[in-house]
Amino acid sequence: MTRRTLPHDPAWEAAPDTEHEDSGGPASSRAEAGPPRSTHRARRRGGKQRRRTRDGQQDEREDEHGGNDEDGNEDEDDNKRGNTEREDTEGADRDPAERARAICLRLLTGTPRTRQQLADALSKREIPDEIAEEVLSRYEEVGLIDDAAFADAWVESRHHSRGLARKALARELRTKGVDSAVINDAVEQLDAGQEAETARRLVERKLSATAGLDREKRIRRLAGMLARKGYAEGLALRVVRQALEEEGEDPELLEHYLPED
Repeated sequence: MTRRTLPHDPAWEAAPDTEHEDSGGPASSRAEAGPPRSTHRARRRGGKQRRRTRDGQQDEREDEHGGNDEDGNEDEDDNKRGNTEREDTEGADRDPAERARAICLRLLTGTPRTRQQLADALSKREIPDEIAEEVLSRYEEVGLIDDAAFADAWVESRHHSRGLARKALARELRTKGVDSAVINDAVEQLDAGQEAETARRLVERKLSATAGLDREKRIRRLAGMLARKGYAEGLALRVVRQALEEEGEDPELLEHYLPED
């Protein structure tokens, strides 16, 4: 028997297929289709299908991009504070060092930030580089800025809330300007066994949602979800195979798609 394996696909899984229901044609065609109650039910079913599709696509986009960052849209939050506060803390007539300190303190209130995030914010406000460096170094000395503590907390939080693996967590921390050595230390909190256990829980939660799909598409959907969260291909396929076998799938049939190592 010829063994079938899934073709290599970096994305692993496209967005869910969308089944479009007929929205109806001209008035005469709709009249021939039946009484208004049936048409209403059809439209309602179509609406539910479209909502399910949008929800699925949103889930996949969140998996791919890691969901909403816990620190939110920082620039948008700053804008919402209003022009009055901005004038009080960042007025052009104020001393640049005083402005820099006020900007950093406001951004640090309630939400930890990395040194690079604060440096970017100061640059946008046209704080001179030498003053920004002096203020940031001082805040680092007194512990208001601590990239190592930020990275540790980020890894713990995002792994438990989003199920992200080390690869995805490292990618997120790089976008926040955390040093590579600090990132490596932070992601080492997660060992291979913990990653595998989290991957199994993620697949178990998705199994029922894929129950109506054919075997190959179901495997792609589950493995793709893990890939977008940063799990290695080998681990993802092993976890999916184990979950499907425990659900009752024939191991010999799964061998065509998920061969043993």
